[in-house]
Amino acid sequence: MQIKIVHGEAVTPHIADLARLRIEVFRAFPYLYEGSEDYEASYLATYARSPESLFVLAFDGARIVGASTGVPMTDAAEEFRAPFVAAGIDPAKVFYFGESVLLSSYRGRGLGVRFFEEREAYARRLGRFDWCAFCAVERPKDHPLRPADYVPLDAFWGRRGYVHRADLATTLAWQDIGEAEESGKPMSFWLKAAGQGTLIRLPAPSPRKRGEGTCGHAPHP
Repeated sequence: MQIKIVHGEAVTPHIADLARLRIEVFRAFPYLYEGSEDYEASYLATYARSPESLFVLAFDGARIVGASTGVPMTDAAEEFRAPFVAAGIDPAKVFYFGESVLLSSYRGRGLGVRFFEEREAYARRLGRFDWCAFCAVERPKDHPLRPADYVPLDAFWGRRGYVHRADLATTLAWQDIGEAEESGKPMSFWLKAAGQGTLIRLPAPSPRKRGEGTCGHAPHP
């Protein structure tokens, strides 16, 4: 297993492989994403245009089996920036984690932890961020496509030091498996202080009923 770090346009040779990987992984619950390679290539190209974007790529031989991304929030889509502006958090102080995707047969080997460590270390090296943040879809516990053995990643994220902020919420649209067209999906954020060993007081959350925070990050903006 090899980990490769690339930034900005250096990811271009890998975009087709990353598009296929994202479609395969995000097809599973809770995202149930009915994606297309053309759309994925277009989405990933937005990350490539940011010179400070980060791609953590996991290879088994020549094959990409996992990937994790990050980008300064100022280079992310408006849907991600808007909740922070509304909460009085400067998006320029936030480093956004786009997604972590890993083929199921490679899970349980510590790569999920490595993905977080690499992104957090990169945000610290850039030196201007107060927060690392990502968002996750919220699905009801009685969703008809929820597997009986499904375990949300909330506990894993909590062990990594992330705090769920249900008040930092947005809506993203994509086409679920079985849907005829795209529909809006509720998303909420998880935050962690970006400075190593630094404690930064979280702004007080607004009251909001919490849904079920679930696996992965946003499949697309």
